[in-house]
This record gives sequence, C-alpha cells and structure tokens, in this order.
Amino acid sequence: MTGRDWELVGAPNARDLGGLPAADGRRVRAGLLIRTPALGRLTDEDLPVLAKLGPACVLDLRDSSEVAVAPADRLAGEPRTVHLPVHDPEHPVFTYVSAVLLGHDLDAYAELARQGTAGAMAQIYRWFVTGESARVGFAEAVRLATRPENLPLVYHCSAGKDRTGWLTVILLTALGVDEATIRAEYLRNNALTESLRAVIVEAMRRRQPELDVEAVLPVLEVRDAYLDAGYDEVRRVHGSFDGYLRDGLGLTDDVLTALRAQLLE
Repeated sequence: MTGRDWELVGAPNARDLGGLPAADGRRVRAGLLIRTPALGRLTDEDLPVLAKLGPACVLDLRDSSEVAVAPADRLAGEPRTVHLPVHDPEHPVFTYVSAVLLGHDLDAYAELARQGTAGAMAQIYRWFVTGESARVGFAEAVRLATRPENLPLVYHCSAGKDRTGWLTVILLTALGVDEATIRAEYLRNNALTESLRAVIVEAMRRRQPELDVEAVLPVLEVRDAYLDAGYDEVRRVHGSFDGYLRDGLGLTDDVLTALRAQLLE
C-alpha cells in the first residue's frame, strides 16, 4: 500500500490516503486526506508528528454522547474542528464500540452479544447507506474535502474503522479508485490494530473472566462481510455507487469535479 502510516502511538490505524491509484492514471495527493481514530489517546510524542502534518480541519463523526464520555481530542496547531454526527440512537452498536474502547462495563450489551455482533455490524453498514444522519454527514464531509481551506483534512470517529472506513470508501470511489484497492485499504485496519486489539481483549478478560471474546471481536475488527453489506445496500437502493453518490448523497457533478481537482495529482 502506498499511503503513508503516520505512526501515531495513540492512533495506530492513522494513515494517509495519498498515493492510491485513482481515475485517469492519476493518484490521490499525499498529505491531504488522513483517516484516524479519535485523537484523545495521542501521546506527547505523537503531537509533533501530527503538527508536521499540519491539519487545517479535523472532522469528528461521533455523536455528542460519544464525545462526552471519551478523552478530548489532542490537536496540534489550531485546526478548524467540525462535528458531523453519524449516529443512530436506536442502534446500540455505536455505544458498544465506544464502551469497549474506553473499558466501560458491557453488561448493558448482553442482548446485542447474544443476537450476534457480526450481524449487527453488517446492519450498521447498511444503515450507513440509508440512515438520515449518515447521508447528511457523509455528504457534507465530501463537500468539506472540496474546499482548499480544509486541507489537509483529518477525519475520524471512535475506532477509526467503520464510519471513518465508509467515508473513505465514499471519497476514494468518488476519486475513481477501484473497488479492489479500496477493499485492501479498508482491511489494513486489522493488521495496524492487532496489538491494540490484544491489549483490549486481555484487559476485558481480567475484568470479566467469563468474557465471550467471539462476541467482542466483531466490533474491534473490520471484515469483508461488513463492506459487502454496504455495497449490497448501495446496489439495492441506488443501483450503482454513482447513483448513491448522486441520489443518496446529493453530490453534483460540480462537487465531484471539485473533489478530484483538489485531491488528485
């Protein structure tokens, strides 16, 4: 993979989408689109690395209820911060992921675990396509990325893999990156967070010896099946990804042209 990993200790799956092959033989420009998890766990050593990147805008896809219980983002410089909550209060997966990451009590999620968290994760990806706050938030995120004053753009949710991952799918597809490259980029999350997952699972085991690891792993990983669920919903509702960009997200030719002008070299 050509995109640069920013090697942030507190954000191991942070990475630059620069260098990915896109439309018309062009590539995504380096240093302009950086996907990360929430930045509240950055270390003092991470901050100079982030400062070197010089983000002009930090986009947070979490709901205010998630932000309130997490450590505040640690930022370098004075980037503009934008909140575009992509969140379904009716679905517990969002708060479950946050609870796992933050080491909170998971007793309230026993029913979700019993029903099958892998299936619930796939359901969330389908909701990414049709949910009202998802369509509004993802569409506005694309528009943010068309404006030079917002670049470099750092964007994140809680774990930096699902909402952040689907926004990455949208941006890269709009830039003409092919599906196989997008899928490989999406799946890189698992290798980058392998040691973090082990630490989280071990800490949970110590607190809760009877922990069902198989019920927790689906929310700590990304899986082909999740991405497939999103793509299937796109085809079911809009016929094609282009139809989703235009009809589902309301992105015009002007917006898509501007996105490519800013982000392709």
